[in-house]
Amino acid sequence: MKMLIVGGSGMIGTKIHDHFCNKNTVEMTYLTHKIPFGTIHQLDILERENTINLIRKINPDVVVHNTALVSVDLCETDKNLANMINVEGTKNVIEGCKITNSKIVFISTPLVFNGEKDEYVENDAPSPISQYGITKLEGEKLIEKSGVPYLILRTDQPYCWIETWQHTNSVLRLVDTLKEKKTLREITDWYNNPTYVPDIAIALEKLLENEKNGIYHVVGTDFINRFEWGLITSELFGLDKKLLEPITSDSLDLAVKRSNANLSNRKLVEDIGFSPKGVKEGIQQMLKDKK
Repeated sequence: MKMLIVGGSGMIGTKIHDHFCNKNTVEMTYLTHKIPFGTIHQLDILERENTINLIRKINPDVVVHNTALVSVDLCETDKNLANMINVEGTKNVIEGCKITNSKIVFISTPLVFNGEKDEYVENDAPSPISQYGITKLEGEKLIEKSGVPYLILRTDQPYCWIETWQHTNSVLRLVDTLKEKKTLREITDWYNNPTYVPDIAIALEKLLENEKNGIYHVVGTDFINRFEWGLITSELFGLDKKLLEPITSDSLDLAVKRSNANLSNRKLVEDIGFSPKGVKEGIQQMLKDKK
C-alpha cells in the first residue's frame, strides 16, 4: 500500500507514519516544519494546482488528510482563515484524490456536536457551536459527497510523546509545568475522551485491512474532565498533584464555549475489535515507551 500523509509534521501524522512505514510506502507533506526523516514534500494545501499535482504524481492508495487550523479560539476570531484552511484546503485535497481514486482518511473532531446529549454515536446529527466545528463538519460533508472511498475519524484530545518541533499536548504541558514546581490550573467543567495517538494509527490500520468506510469515533474509553485527567497524570508520573488548581471555564477569557461531546467508540470496537486505551492505560504506555 502507498500512503500520503498530508500534514505529516503534526503529532498524529508522524505517529501514523511511524506505524505504517515498515510495511508500506509512506510519504508526507509539511508546510513550515521540515520533517527530518522519511520521504517528504513541502505543500500548502491552499495552493490548488500544487496539491492536485502532488497527489497525481504520488498516486497513493490512501491519503490521510491531517492538515487543519485546530485552534478553536483562532478559528472563531479569524473565520476566514478557518474556512480557507479547513474547507477550501480540504476541497483541494479531494480534487487530487478524485483523479487518483485514492481513499481519503479525514481527521475530524467531536466539536461537530454541541454536547447536549449524554453520548454521541456516528450517525447522530451534527450541531456545531464553534467555527472550528462548523468548518470541520463542512469538510466531512465534502468528503462524504466526493464519490471517493473515505474514512472520517473523529478523535479527541490526542496525547503522546512529541517531536521537538511539534506543539505540546495536555499531558506533556502538565508534566513540564509540575516538574518545574509551578502551579497549573486545570478546568473542572471541560470533558473529553483523551486519545493515545499510537492507538489512532492502530485503529486506522485495522480499518484499512478490513476495508471499512464511513465515520468512526476513534477515541479513548474515558470521558473525563481536565482536572481529573490531570490528577491521574500527575500521580502516574510521580508528580505533586497538589500543584493542580481546579478552575471553571467561565474564569477564562475565551472566544467561544467548548462543547462537552462524549463520543462512543462502540462501532469501532464492534467492527475491528479494537478500543483505544483509557487515560490510565494510555499514560502507562507512554511511560513504557519512554523507557
